[in-house]
Amino acid sequence: MITTAGLEVVRDGRAILHDLDLAVPAGSWVAVIGPNGAGKSTLLKALTGLLPATGKVVLDGRERLTPRERARLVAYAPQNPALPEELTVRQYALLGRSPYIPYLGREGRRDREVVDSVLDRLSLTPFAGRRLGRMSGGERQRVVLARALAQQAPILLLDEPTTALDLGHQQQVLELLDGLRRADGLTVVTTLHDLTVAGQYADSLVLLSGGRIAAHGPPAEVLTAELVSVHFGARVSVTGGPGGRPLLALERP
Repeated sequence: MITTAGLEVVRDGRAILHDLDLAVPAGSWVAVIGPNGAGKSTLLKALTGLLPATGKVVLDGRERLTPRERARLVAYAPQNPALPEELTVRQYALLGRSPYIPYLGREGRRDREVVDSVLDRLSLTPFAGRRLGRMSGGERQRVVLARALAQQAPILLLDEPTTALDLGHQQQVLELLDGLRRADGLTVVTTLHDLTVAGQYADSLVLLSGGRIAAHGPPAEVLTAELVSVHFGARVSVTGGPGGRPLLALERP
């Protein structure tokens, strides 16, 4: 579903991503991990075409897409979006239906049904009429995800989708994403700071370090004590959790 070849991003004369070759199979969940400044968010923006890049980005077998075609294929939720405070939750989520609304047209019944379903799944229905300026950080995070899900694109690119969420809503969002992926065959690429969470949900992990891929593979192969020590500067113990997925715990000196 997603492939890159020799992908590079340079900003202000500084290389952020270096020669990335990546393949994300259709229907899989890939979590991009790495220390701060590794280029995780930059990678997602490059995949969406929001940042100029060299090399190839191929989405669903296509390298050249119009903005409208790309919007029907890829939904992107940034980590810290600019939210118009005067819009209501439903109005903002309806923006995700823009790729399907005719120019100079208005949303139809189907668009409203999709948005109402998404709001219900994210427990946002009680807030549908509330303005974004009156929402908490965690509530806003779910609203951003609602807009992305309302887009009904087969590729979801989510930058830290659980930031600012409490533990219960983190699990709710992650389980929802996993359920949608399995039911609808979505391809999901997320950045995640929590390594254990990444290892529990993703099919494979991409470890970025210094703008390069340091490791890529199943969670148990990437989340090793040695790799975490080298690239995160942290001492951890790694044990096998459910399904053999790795669980990390900090080691005190």
